[in-house]
Amino acid sequence: MFMEERQEAIAAYIRENGKILVSDIVKKYGISDESARRDLRILEQKGVCKRTHGGALLVQQVNVLPPKDRDFETMPVFENYRAIAREAAKKIRENDTVYLCSGSFGFRMLEFLPRDFHYTVVINSVDLGKALRAFDNVDVYIAGGKMRQSGSVVDSLAAAFISRLHFDICFLTGAGLTADFGLSNGTDETANFQRAVLKNSRKKCLLLSSHKIGTNAFIKVCSAETFDTVITDWDCAEDHIAALEECGVKVEIAEENT
Repeated sequence: MFMEERQEAIAAYIRENGKILVSDIVKKYGISDESARRDLRILEQKGVCKRTHGGALLVQQVNVLPPKDRDFETMPVFENYRAIAREAAKKIRENDTVYLCSGSFGFRMLEFLPRDFHYTVVINSVDLGKALRAFDNVDVYIAGGKMRQSGSVVDSLAAAFISRLHFDICFLTGAGLTADFGLSNGTDETANFQRAVLKNSRKKCLLLSSHKIGTNAFIKVCSAETFDTVITDWDCAEDHIAALEECGVKVEIAEENT
């Protein structure tokens, strides 16, 4: 098989399955690890995929939005999300005022939030609010406004509420992050709300799985250097990490639970 034919076959596999591992390419085509990574580098340059530490992922459309109605209690638990959430929760200190993002990471952090000292949590999710009722060591404030079907609140009323508060640390997530474009998300409403949070936060922490780093979504929220820390997982490509660190961002890699 010619190199071009192999690369087209790899591209077809990625389009069908959403991802591929370097080890799978090596085994299937009998080539070296270096050659497999070269194939993926060429396919990335063609816009077919985005490389990760151990393989590549299908490039997502810039306007892909999360499901409107998510049941966090029954959704799949991905180990990389749990690992990132675990590391994030370690940053909360006694008497901190914390903004905790809605969505998967906010929900996953519930498992690891400190239970042995007092602090304040500000949220914009009715699902998180319901869960935090069990925390007798936490004062909880919920941003008000029009609720989305997902249970989150990000409209202008919620942003106005946030603008009257200050946070010791905020935990945000998004749809994509690159050194050049910065943090991006799917809607302007969400982006405006997140800017309000960032403006009033002393420490700024971004939580993103590796497949979203090196990817741009529809609306820019802020530049990458806005964040003090980005927490991601062990599959994040080294060149993406290096590019973020050149912007002055500290990149922390959550440990894989072995």
